[in-house]
Amino acid sequence: MACAVEAHWRGPLSGLVVTRYGHGLSCRHIEVLQAAHPVPDEAGRVAAARMLASVQGLTADDLVLALLSGGGSALMALPAPGITLSDKQTVNRALLNCGATIAEMNCVRKHLSAIKGGRLALAAWPARIVTLAISDVPGDDPTVIASGPTLPDPSTAAQALALLQRYRIDVPPAVRRLLSSAAGEMPKPDDPHFARNEVHIIATAKQALTAAAEVARQAGITPLILGDAIEGEARDVARNMADLARRCADGTGPVASPCVLLSGGETTVTLRGNASGSGRGGRNTEFLLALALALKGHAGIHAIACDTDGIDGTEDNAGALIAPDTLARAQAVNLDLAARLADHDAYSVFKALDDLVVTGPSRTNVNDFRAILIPGK
Repeated sequence: MACAVEAHWRGPLSGLVVTRYGHGLSCRHIEVLQAAHPVPDEAGRVAAARMLASVQGLTADDLVLALLSGGGSALMALPAPGITLSDKQTVNRALLNCGATIAEMNCVRKHLSAIKGGRLALAAWPARIVTLAISDVPGDDPTVIASGPTLPDPSTAAQALALLQRYRIDVPPAVRRLLSSAAGEMPKPDDPHFARNEVHIIATAKQALTAAAEVARQAGITPLILGDAIEGEARDVARNMADLARRCADGTGPVASPCVLLSGGETTVTLRGNASGSGRGGRNTEFLLALALALKGHAGIHAIACDTDGIDGTEDNAGALIAPDTLARAQAVNLDLAARLADHDAYSVFKALDDLVVTGPSRTNVNDFRAILIPGK
């Protein structure tokens, strides 16, 4: 995004952006920093502090371009007064493991931040802010993308505290004190400091799915877009989609084969039971492993699921592939897929089968992309 701004901007320009380690590009006028994701680190704290400092002292004649995309919540990790980076890391890890949606996670994270939830905009006032956002969130709500550092926040600290209680997350005392006080509140939509600002969503999951559907049509395959904002437990979503794929294959589904079922959004993975979290994999590989088990080697059905930023969870892959012979090949090398799914160890399965999709950083993020291909009879 920073490189694109530099390529098209006419006039004076300076700036600072932060991205994930290994995802940076060289810019001429905009400094590119790198930090950890999805659990924030000290580099992210420093980057956020520098961003906040960079907008101090601006005037009504200044223009601030805010370039937001998925990952910003972790990368801009500036703790609110009274809490520490360690506190934020503790809460962030718990949120990642509990099955909370991205909107729920960001509701909590913005109330623990000195820069999110509109506080960057307050620091830049009276400058005008134009926010350009690539949406990685179901529903494309700009206040959720990167936890909305330049946008007023309609949620409340009480809601954030209730979410932590619902997911039974034991938070540090300083976090509970903050969320129980007025200091935990963000600026609200009626705040006049935001009157001159604009926000534009410039890329979405719907656009990616629409483009994929056109590719399918050109290949003589009927596309069915199931939705661009699908949420839920990855293995549950997989079972539902497996049922739909089987019905399309036998002629009782909503579209006739050959067809492809396309979907986007963000599923969740909840660590349950005896799972220690030591297994490797993200939500897309977990979805595919559950899908393969549910399809039971159904003839002809193939599928792919990837995170469009090129990284599924914390691994080096974007996602993976399954085919009708996935179960047979796994059995041939003594892989117990049900046990691996229980241990959230999908990455190891697809690595052993050489079915990982490794793209490297795409440097964009419109969330997850899933395609299930059902052949003609």
